[in-house]
Parts: sequence; structure tokens; C-alpha cells
Amino acid sequence: VQLQASGGGLVQAGGSLRLSCEFSGRRTFSSYHMAWFRQAPGKEREFVAFITWSGSGTAYADSVKGRFTITRDNAKNTVYLQMNNLTPEDTAVYYCAARNSQFTSIRSSGYAYWGQGTQVTVSS
Repeated sequence: VQLQASGGGLVQAGGSLRLSCEFSGRRTFSSYHMAWFRQAPGKEREFVAFITWSGSGTAYADSVKGRFTITRDNAKNTVYLQMNNLTPEDTAVYYCAARNSQFTSIRSSGYAYWGQGTQVTVSS
């Protein structure tokens, strides 16, 4: 399994970005729960959002609830993170991750596969 994240950049506070993460490899994308995590300088990696393999279930960190939306397109092997009303506190490297399990998880240790990360910088 390989994950390729993209879509990061520099945006002003209040702006929007959409991150993408393309899944490739011999495994079937639609059998994996997908998640986004982020890591700011000097801080631990933290959960942002996950989506179940079917797309029927999602969950968000309280800090992004109502502003971020995670979706997936199983036909395109891609998961997205739409980020609206960004604040400087959202500045971080954002990572996508994949989990092949019956159960979902908000812990980074629960994900075996990781993308390389994409930088999001929000200026005030």
C-alpha cells in the first residue's frame, strides 16, 4: 500500500484548502478505513478525521468539527479533506493513513500505512 498526499499550501486565515490522498498498491482501497492526522512543530501527531471503508461513517476531532469534511471516492482510490475557515492553529503537516480492520481508530498507532505528509500553513 502506498499513500500520496497532496493539496497543502499557504492560505490566509478564514480560507480553504482541499487535501487529497491517493491510495495505490495491490490491496483494495475500499477495504480500508482512512484517516487524516496532523503534526504541528514541537507537538505530537494528532487525529483529525476518519472515514469508514464504505464512506458511511465519519468522525472528527473537536477542534475541526464543523469546519473540516472528510470524504472518499472508492472509484478513484482517493480520500479528501475539505478544510474551511482555517485558522493559524491548523498549521501543521497533514498525513493520510490507512487501516485494514473491522474497527475504526483515532489513534495513530492503529494505522499501518502512512502518506508522506503535506504542509498546510495558515497565516493570520
